[in-house]
Amino acid sequence: EGMALSQRILFPPEEICMDWQQRQRPGAGLCNLGSTCYINVILQCLTYTPPLANYLLSRDHSQLCHRQGFCMMCIMEAHVRKVLRSSANVIWPRAVVRDLKFIGEEFEPDMAGDAYEFLHCALEAMQRACLNGSSDVDIPSQKTTIIHQIFGGFLKSRVTCLRCQAVSDSYKAFLHVLLDIKAPSSLTKALENFVTPKNLDGKYCLKCSKCEKKVTASKRLTVHCVPKVFTVCLERAADHTGRKISKIVEYPEYLDLRPYMSDTAGEPLLYSLYALVVHSGDTCLDGHFFCYTKASNGQWYKMDDESVDNCGIHAVLRQQAYLLFYAR
Repeated sequence: EGMALSQRILFPPEEICMDWQQRQRPGAGLCNLGSTCYINVILQCLTYTPPLANYLLSRDHSQLCHRQGFCMMCIMEAHVRKVLRSSANVIWPRAVVRDLKFIGEEFEPDMAGDAYEFLHCALEAMQRACLNGSSDVDIPSQKTTIIHQIFGGFLKSRVTCLRCQAVSDSYKAFLHVLLDIKAPSSLTKALENFVTPKNLDGKYCLKCSKCEKKVTASKRLTVHCVPKVFTVCLERAADHTGRKISKIVEYPEYLDLRPYMSDTAGEPLLYSLYALVVHSGDTCLDGHFFCYTKASNGQWYKMDDESVDNCGIHAVLRQQAYLLFYAR
């Protein structure tokens, strides 16, 4: 209710397969091409995202793509096929590094970068590739690409005037959620904090359309439509100086999103952890990224650039996680 309806469905959601269509051992490790660990972890987490990997392995995109030059979907398709289908132990992700400036202007091939920033830019680049040639598509329909059908959900923002109790709702699409962890000690506490109403007063006062003046208001964010893949960044930057919040924030193997929904009544909305990114280092401006992913054989692996090592769920759940990937 209250949300604009799309005029076209660019990718039918019923065609998305959440389970691996083929089960196999994990694929290749990725060579570090000089400060590219932040790229490698995101490439690995996306490669082990079952609905995305299934789609890319089908080659449906490249068979219909007429794009000249850079296309992030074609690059990802070639990359995922190489990692999962070739017998190589190590792959050089040269195409991604070569086209880095098209993925995000802030990235330089020989400079360290942030994994969350790269994830954001990679998903946006894939979204642009899906919309290529669809410049006439209305905004709601743009949220029906394969990328939004997998990673996309909607947040509801409800602002309540504390003077007259008038309510106004707005909706915003998301591909990932950034959570404050300064106080919370667990992912569930951080999500509770995220959906707790915040007061808007002082310089943040809003003009109430009913009172016709600036008033103190309450704003509450909730998850209105859940994504198939829920991606979370635990905000580890303490401030703009690069100081890092290094504490352990507990996160579960199975997560229920129902308590954080606009409508909390109904069946649990269960998600299963399948990948996470860890940042090791004393500050956010240096250090190293590695990740843990669950392969199609159901086993967990620590992926640190070239190395791919088997590990257990207990090791996975004890990390100083930075990014968490959960699938429905």
